[in-house]
Amino acid sequence: MAQPAEGDLEPVASTDTGDNWAPTRALGRAVLLAGLLLVAAVLLGRTELVILAAPLALSVAFALGKRPRTLPGLRLSTVESFPVEGGDLGATVEVENRDTVGYDLTVVQLQHSPWLRLEGGADPNAPRRGPRGGNRPYVTFVPRGVATAVELAGPAVRWGRHWLGPASAHAVAADGLLVSRAVVTGALGVKVYPLTDPFKADEAMPRAAGLVGQHRSRRPGEGGELAGVRQFAPGDRLRRVDWRVSLRTERLHVAATLSDRDAEVVVLLDLLADAGRSEGVGGTASVLDRSVRAAAAIAEHYLHRGDRVSVLEYGAQARRLRPASGRRQYLTVLEWLLDAHPSPTAQERGGAQLAAGISSAALVVVLTPLLDARSAAMLAGLSRSGRFVVAVDTLPSDLTSPTVNSWTDLSHRLWRAERENTMGQLGEHGVPVVAWAGAGSLDAVLRDVSRLAAAPKAVR
Repeated sequence: MAQPAEGDLEPVASTDTGDNWAPTRALGRAVLLAGLLLVAAVLLGRTELVILAAPLALSVAFALGKRPRTLPGLRLSTVESFPVEGGDLGATVEVENRDTVGYDLTVVQLQHSPWLRLEGGADPNAPRRGPRGGNRPYVTFVPRGVATAVELAGPAVRWGRHWLGPASAHAVAADGLLVSRAVVTGALGVKVYPLTDPFKADEAMPRAAGLVGQHRSRRPGEGGELAGVRQFAPGDRLRRVDWRVSLRTERLHVAATLSDRDAEVVVLLDLLADAGRSEGVGGTASVLDRSVRAAAAIAEHYLHRGDRVSVLEYGAQARRLRPASGRRQYLTVLEWLLDAHPSPTAQERGGAQLAAGISSAALVVVLTPLLDARSAAMLAGLSRSGRFVVAVDTLPSDLTSPTVNSWTDLSHRLWRAERENTMGQLGEHGVPVVAWAGAGSLDAVLRDVSRLAAAPKAVR
């Protein structure tokens, strides 16, 4: 399905060629040469110069007699789809000639985001790293009464909201003696969703308190986890009868199970700082890229299991997406992540303020590079509020500092040591910190958090 650009320009019916069409340098040279030959013929009295000037003047007059009356029509469209990083995107620039004469040629140029690698006839095996221009002009021929399309295709190499357009066209007519003024379309917005990293967590949630789901809870009910054996009661199913215990005790007993329930997962993005260079899919990733892709992967995993997922932003905008489940919530999460941007000037918000809007039974997964002291304070505050918090380190392990002087290496090592010390202090506060590594990243810490949640609490 084609999505046209807003503000497309249709051919304008006009007989005033002075506004829509302008003479080219070729017309100026032809008129100048014919005039010089005629002046020289008069001054020198040479008739052969008139013979030389006559064909040139007649050809110019004949060409101008075929001048067009209207401007070309131009339309920009793209396939209405939901591209993901690395996926192909197509765009079409259509030029239409509704005049009675044909155009000699039409020059079309499409401006677009450097993260959209749209090319006409480009090599699909070309490297796809980093932003690149590619706004080069294309030449096409448009006969009279015909619409010609310029097809462009290529990959979208990075997530986000990108722009496609405007497109412009200049038509050349009258044997290259006239050129039209620029015909310009509006611009289109293109959404490119983040590519989800492979992620899978097999461990149970610390406190599954929903209605129905796939997580083992501590409440009795229908499920697959054996909780013990008890006497038969009205309402128990016959398939739950434990015949060995019943024969031994001479009373009917059934197997008691723990119910399977859904859980709530809160994905919190720390956007106070960013580091690293983004080269798009297939290249190096910045902290923001890793955080967004990890958030999409975690949300996809738990939503697929029937859990409720919400997304929060620790930054200047303090955006919040309410918890929900299902495929619609997954698409909403992807849409929400497109507007994630670093905000180093955000006002400080403590963990208690964030915890006020988070359920006490929710698992809070914080994606943070731990580059700002406020991030560590926020994690400690969330833990003190009684929330189950897991910090996921999104700082690339191969990140290096640019060499400024001889002290750069030493200062970088000191910074690394201080950061490791901060992680240790967070662990003492009950906030495990694990590096993002895709599938299985959270299994170890979820096992510890679940064990902590199941432990008996001291009563004062």
